Amino acid sequence: MDIAVLFDRAAGVDPARPFITFYDDATGERTELSYLTFDNWVSKTANLLIDEAGLTAGDTVSVCMPPHWLSGAIMVAGWRAGMAISHDGGDADIAFATVDRLDQAASADQVYAVSTAPLAIGLRGADAEAAEEAGASDFLTEVRGHGDHFRASQPIDPDAPALVGLPGGGSRSQRELVEAAADRAGELGVSPAQRIMFSAERLRPIDWLLVPMAAAGSVVLCRNSAESDLVKRAGSENARHIG
Repeated sequence: MDIAVLFDRAAGVDPARPFITFYDDATGERTELSYLTFDNWVSKTANLLIDEAGLTAGDTVSVCMPPHWLSGAIMVAGWRAGMAISHDGGDADIAFATVDRLDQAASADQVYAVSTAPLAIGLRGADAEAAEEAGASDFLTEVRGHGDHFRASQPIDPDAPALVGLPGGGSRSQRELVEAAADRAGELGVSPAQRIMFSAERLRPIDWLLVPMAAAGSVVLCRNSAESDLVKRAGSENARHIG
């Protein structure tokens, strides 16, 4: 099984239900995306990768970003198009980076700067200037013009490298990531369709992005949150606070 099948299987239960709810307590942001809306962002990004950036299956997409709904959509888009994801910016065909991490993406062939400001607005002010100086395109400006549906032109190989640049130079395929997500859901005691909550400062993508898919559930991802706020939020969001 590949990650697109894993996501589609989870979405098929009810595509209108929440998939990811993102909080940033430093800005007061709360953004909630259904499976359907998240998939729309994934499709637009996958189309950008193919049609605008000219990439093909097997190319490497570096995501130099913190845990965020946008970084999640970019990763799933890369996987849906059969590409490998890295997080170090080195030797990548394309990189997506927040402005504070553009230096990590400098060696990529193409660079898109990603604003994580509330309401998914594009780069503004000093951030826009910094991106221009780095020769980076504004992701949120560019992605909106791409199609709302995506289908890979050829079958995705679930055994091709999908997560690269791991310690020791290792990699994992999509099949291995799907299996690892199911195992991790079991380790965490996540039940089917459960709503779970994580703090974004202490996470790997397999936890906050793939485990909810494996459980056909949803995730509340919290950034810059005090522990006391997380406890209260778990109640208001009807979510199980994992960590």
